[in-house]
Amino acid sequence: MFNKKIQEPSSLADQAAESATHAIESTQRVANEALDSLAGSVQDLRHQASALAHRGADSVRDTSRQLRDKALRASDNTLNYIKDEPIKSVLIAAATGAALMALISMMASSRDRR
Repeated sequence: MFNKKIQEPSSLADQAAESATHAIESTQRVANEALDSLAGSVQDLRHQASALAHRGADSVRDTSRQLRDKALRASDNTLNYIKDEPIKSVLIAAATGAALMALISMMASSRDRR
């Protein structure tokens, strides 16, 4: 009977120590899982950011190519018009130049009045 009483506190201490060990291991496991999940989320975000950057670069490249193509077509169309209608082209250029000179003169004179 005396041995039983001595073993009981020791048994309780062992059980408490074992429970504490299990709690620590469980806490470590949960913490490790949380860190693994966080690392996976960071990795996913990194991949998403990289994909967005690539898509943005591709979009800029495509838009640049489209603008360059449109400019080339406009240039070709202008050259063809000049070849087909040289007199009209010269008259249009002269009228445009005269209109620009008139506009510049008006702006200069209104600035001088201030």
